[in-house]
Amino acid sequence: MKYKSGSFWRTLGWVGASLLPVTGLQAQETSWVIEGAKTVASVQPTMWGIFFEDINLGADGGLYAELVKNRSFEFSDPFMGWELSGKQISDGMVRVLNERTQRPTNPRYIRIEANDLATGGLELTNEGFRGMGIREGRQYDFSLLYRQVTAGLALTLELLDDSSKVIGKANWRPQSNAGGWQKGSVSFGTSGGAKKGKLRLTITGSGTIDLDQISLFPQDTWKGRKGGLRADMVQALADLKPGFVRFPGGCIVEGHELETRYQWKKTVGSVDDREVSINRWNNEFAHRPAPDYYQTFGLGFYEYFLMAEDIGASPLPILSCGMACQFNTAELVPLDDLDPYLSDALDLIEFANGDSTTHWGQLRAKMGHPAPFQLRKIGIGNENWGPQYVERFTIFQQRIKAKYPEIELVSSTGPFSGGPGFRYLDSAFRSMKADLIDEHYYAKPEWFLKNADRYDKYERTGSKVFAGEFAAHVEGLTGSDRNNWRSALAEAAFMTGLERNAAVVQMASYAPLFSHIDGWQWAPDLIWVDNLNVWLTPNYYVQQLYSLNKGTEVVSLTAMNVPLTGQDSLYASAVLDRPAGMLIVKIANVKGVAAEKNIQLNGIRRKGKTISETRLQHNDLTVFNAPGEKPSILPVTTSRSVSGKQLKVSLPPYSFTVIRIPCHLP
Repeated sequence: MKYKSGSFWRTLGWVGASLLPVTGLQAQETSWVIEGAKTVASVQPTMWGIFFEDINLGADGGLYAELVKNRSFEFSDPFMGWELSGKQISDGMVRVLNERTQRPTNPRYIRIEANDLATGGLELTNEGFRGMGIREGRQYDFSLLYRQVTAGLALTLELLDDSSKVIGKANWRPQSNAGGWQKGSVSFGTSGGAKKGKLRLTITGSGTIDLDQISLFPQDTWKGRKGGLRADMVQALADLKPGFVRFPGGCIVEGHELETRYQWKKTVGSVDDREVSINRWNNEFAHRPAPDYYQTFGLGFYEYFLMAEDIGASPLPILSCGMACQFNTAELVPLDDLDPYLSDALDLIEFANGDSTTHWGQLRAKMGHPAPFQLRKIGIGNENWGPQYVERFTIFQQRIKAKYPEIELVSSTGPFSGGPGFRYLDSAFRSMKADLIDEHYYAKPEWFLKNADRYDKYERTGSKVFAGEFAAHVEGLTGSDRNNWRSALAEAAFMTGLERNAAVVQMASYAPLFSHIDGWQWAPDLIWVDNLNVWLTPNYYVQQLYSLNKGTEVVSLTAMNVPLTGQDSLYASAVLDRPAGMLIVKIANVKGVAAEKNIQLNGIRRKGKTISETRLQHNDLTVFNAPGEKPSILPVTTSRSVSGKQLKVSLPPYSFTVIRIPCHLP
């Protein structure tokens, strides 16, 4: 994703008709027709997925459950996130040392050298990521790396609530005088909770000790994995039942310059050896600066693959093609120097799919996953454009297909949804018979309504489309209020066109995924969080309704022999779900009055006399599910009896309805 001004997008023609309430005539009483015996296309298992990028504190401070910020003192300011205090402090008592030669990926640590420190004499307090979310009555795991130079120092750990009251406490003392770095740990419980708590370490005694990787995790992580992921955030993803997970982005794939691009090999192996990097969203937006935004890569490629497997989704990693962000430096790797980037792609396939006799497959097995991750697709480049991207992608395509012909490659049409740049890339990749072409669109809700028929015009054969990043952006709003019902309803209408054209569009994902209410850079976002809570947006529920009702085959749904693409402000699509024996109809009514429709079922018979309807609806398009408040928009499911040869449906104003009809499928 890239930040663009409204004037920029207007130059690309990203405008549409105004989304205005209609208060006049009711919908025409024309019957709709579903041809249940005539399938139009198969729906891919990967049709509806999720896009993850470490933006808005999405990983560190979000999905990755680590509570300590700058745990290894590797930020540009080694003590960023830490406060040093106490009456006994003297110059040189706490020093930052750097052993770049001996410890190249994690060179910094602190040395504490003290004589006769009394209780409370030296305190190190960590503020966490906009505070620490602490839950009452839960267990927490503290750990650190230490090297004892001279014995005699001990630590007291205290968790502090929002008012600095102690709500958890433990003592830790080095267990060995052996030289070299060792791991220390202690677990303890809490007597209270905090939304923005802190961790305080008090050092007492006499001696010299080196400390690094000072860490605190809740024990109730996703699946109880030590040093794992935040359970409630992963559960929100699992509840979407996504077909795929795209990771790690997004613009962090490219980097502000090539040095800060995402390098997957630095994110696997021991967490203690993963090299910290500045996050490219650290200073991207002057109006939302985040100088403390770094990537520790505790959530790395192994963890992404594992999470995708956990929630039943196919992994879709995106790799650098040797081009930094073209909106920033546009730094390029010369074609003659592209081999390391090509090796990254080939080695990643081996890491994901190779057996334990291969170099990278052996590392995966050593990390705890002997079985392959069943990687089937990878993306080459993110929102890159121009001839230089095409020539680099061509080389990747040749090299990867020569060794792994079964791997599908995703190419990009840049940040454009139309215009000369888009047409050039689309034509180039189709001539190359690219497997999947990634299209992105961030635009007004009106654009999504106007373009609901976008893929009706695409060729049915050849390269397929991955709608890799999309979201409706309402102008005049700035934060979580951008995820209002106007935006979600427009997306629901647009997605009927994606579903109807499953012969063309095989994957789609909203973006971005997560946003921390105290640390966001970009809005709108699918899921908003703070340190303790998760809030699901209307947009989330739209995505969920599509994913839970994906079906297996598209069937024709028409009115007056044409698809429903906005006639009388109604948008619709239909699929069969053969395993469930179900016909599923999705309808968006984007106007301010109700509509009554009769649906004629041809070539298919209903089974039983009951259908279910799940609906999102609100009469006010500006409402949103505000963080900290009761949700304004939630899906509501009802059942009703039906009779006769035609199905009568009522569509409230400003509504998205999913109808599940048990049927005898042909």
